[in-house]
Amino acid sequence: MNRIDPVTSTMSLNAADAINRARDMSARASGALPASPSNEPSFADRMRQSLDAVANAQTEASEMRRDFETGKETDLTKVMVAQQVSSLGFQLTLNVRNKALTAYKDIMNMPV
Repeated sequence: MNRIDPVTSTMSLNAADAINRARDMSARASGALPASPSNEPSFADRMRQSLDAVANAQTEASEMRRDFETGKETDLTKVMVAQQVSSLGFQLTLNVRNKALTAYKDIMNMPV
C-alpha cells in the first residue's frame, strides 16, 4: 500500500491519517489485508471469555455457599466476597446486554 507522507501541519496530519485509514479499511474489506492480526482475540472471543468468567464466578460462589452451609467452609468473609464478585459480574453482564440491545434498537430505527 502506498502511504501518504505526513506533513508538519496538524490539519495535514489528520487528513493523511484519515486517508491511510480509509485505504486500510478498503483493503481489508476487499480481502487484500487480514481483518485483524492473528495474535489478537476477536470481539466474539473476548465476549465468550467474559461470559465464561462470569459463569465460573457464579458456580464458584454457589459451591462456596453450599460448602459453608454444610460446614466444609468456615470463612464467612470468603463466601460473602465470592457472592459479591458473582453479583457484580452478573450486573455488569446484564448492563452490557442492555446497552447492546439499546444500540441495536437505535440502529434499527435509523432512517435509511
